[in-house]
Amino acid sequence: MMGDILEILLTAGFWAATIRIVSPLILGTLGELICERAGVLNLGIEGIMTMGAMAGWMWVYQGGDLWGGIVFAAFIGALFGLFHASFTVYMGLSQHVTGIGITLFASSLSYYVFRMMLPAATTPPKIVPFQPYAIPGLSDIPVIGEALFSQTPLTYLALLSVPAVWYVLERTPLGLAVRMAGENPIAVESQGIDVLAVRTGAVMVGSAFMAIGGAFITMSAFDAFYFGMINGRGWICVALVIFASWKPGKALLGALLFAGLDALQVRAQQFAGAQIPYQFFLMAPYILSIAAMVVMARRARYPKALLVPFRRGDRV
Repeated sequence: MMGDILEILLTAGFWAATIRIVSPLILGTLGELICERAGVLNLGIEGIMTMGAMAGWMWVYQGGDLWGGIVFAAFIGALFGLFHASFTVYMGLSQHVTGIGITLFASSLSYYVFRMMLPAATTPPKIVPFQPYAIPGLSDIPVIGEALFSQTPLTYLALLSVPAVWYVLERTPLGLAVRMAGENPIAVESQGIDVLAVRTGAVMVGSAFMAIGGAFITMSAFDAFYFGMINGRGWICVALVIFASWKPGKALLGALLFAGLDALQVRAQQFAGAQIPYQFFLMAPYILSIAAMVVMARRARYPKALLVPFRRGDRV
């Protein structure tokens, strides 16, 4: 079995599948990371990804273009982010309860809208999704070319988002304001910056990233929307933020770890046959990822003002 696993790891197809699986995780994790760096935990990610998956797909199914569907999904995600911020940032309500409530609401609303728009659909209708684009020259590199440079445009967008988010957070005044809103909001207020506006903007942008991650699944990985297709990816993204210690680069590595294990279990089922129940392979990526995250979380330094409501004039 170890020989078979090693053979899988050396194939371009395995790494191409890993990159496809990791793309929505990157977008969702970056979205959650932006929210939490500003001091707001967004447990609405599972529902927002579901709503983004449905909204982007429905836009294209109704005759819109693919990139228009991505913009529409991001807009819907930002609206849910504003909804979340109105309760947690301005009212100071529990971020845990609000986030879970938004997940339940957004998931149910997406299924309701889907049934209202397509009441007679017995099987998931299909669209023409994003097609792989081979980058000239780079796609001809053995193994790496097929795995990394023959993906869909949304995958390239996800990968490029990592350095872009890192640069904004670590090298710009805006990123400094976002980080300090999650570390020391009183210092931000002392500079004449509206902490509530910074947090709200961060939650809206982060939620837009989450929705695009959901749209990737229906518009790039697959070509249809069906119930339960997010399948816990949002919760994995929340765990990946902790694994990454709230750093975009480490978030990419953590997402690649989970995606690689997920791609491996699909192929491992083929050569294991009836010797090992397939349920073992299905749960293996989650168990191993949780173990790795537990180890990393013990050394993680979380934003000091995470989960702490801010009220103007507070000095405690």
